[in-house]
Amino acid sequence: MKSFKETAMKTVFLVSACLSILAVALICIFLLVNGLPAIKEIGVAEFLGGTVWKPMQNIFGIFPMIVGSIYVTAGAIIIGVPTGLLCSIFMARFCPAGLYRFIKPAVDLLAGIPSIVYGFFGLVLVVPVMQDICGVGKNIITASIILGIMILPTIISVSEASIRAVPQSYYEGSLALGATHERSVFAAVVPAAKSGITAGIILGVGRAIGEAMAVSMIAGNQPAVPNGLLSGVRTLTSNIVLEMGYAADLHREALIATAVVLFVFILIINLSFSMIKKAGDRK
Repeated sequence: MKSFKETAMKTVFLVSACLSILAVALICIFLLVNGLPAIKEIGVAEFLGGTVWKPMQNIFGIFPMIVGSIYVTAGAIIIGVPTGLLCSIFMARFCPAGLYRFIKPAVDLLAGIPSIVYGFFGLVLVVPVMQDICGVGKNIITASIILGIMILPTIISVSEASIRAVPQSYYEGSLALGATHERSVFAAVVPAAKSGITAGIILGVGRAIGEAMAVSMIAGNQPAVPNGLLSGVRTLTSNIVLEMGYAADLHREALIATAVVLFVFILIINLSFSMIKKAGDRK
């Protein structure tokens, strides 16, 4: 009976894994089959390097959206990664048990808030504040702040779990060598958890790149190359969301091609993080 249950569960896990791989493969095939012909028709240089997006005139240049995505994602990383990492360290090694009972559910609650709510929060609160401070409410900084907040739950949860998974002997050994509590945590425990922390950062960055609804509400939606952090931008995801509802023919294919570029963009970022992680492991 025990052998039968083990065989059955192995089969279930295998089927689940195969279905996941099949789903990813089908998505890739759909994007490539529908997107590459549009890139070929428009021209790779014109599509990737063009600075004008005018679908009514069959002009499809997504370079402003690529730059906008890079700017907004970089801003979210600058805001969200240090904050999330420090918060996870505090929760795992410094937070009192009584306070942890309130902070942990709050972090989990942040993860469950829909993106449209984040966008509405930014539109109602952050945009007016930026308008008073900078004169421009919907800009790269505003979008970066909201995205930085949105990626916090992912980074905090994964990083905290990784830090807690480090054997206690690492911490105790550091104390035995004369290190303080703080030094033991930051010099012994956190480096040992860097694999999981890196995974959390990758997941957080993936959410920042793929977010569309919240960004479309607060980034300004200007399909032009930004000339500063206070410029309005349109990201790749926002471009797809805003126009897919009425797009047809080459316009629709160009939006699918934009999704192909976004897919490659995410792939490059994930590979870059993996290379950084491997380089750190070799050291």
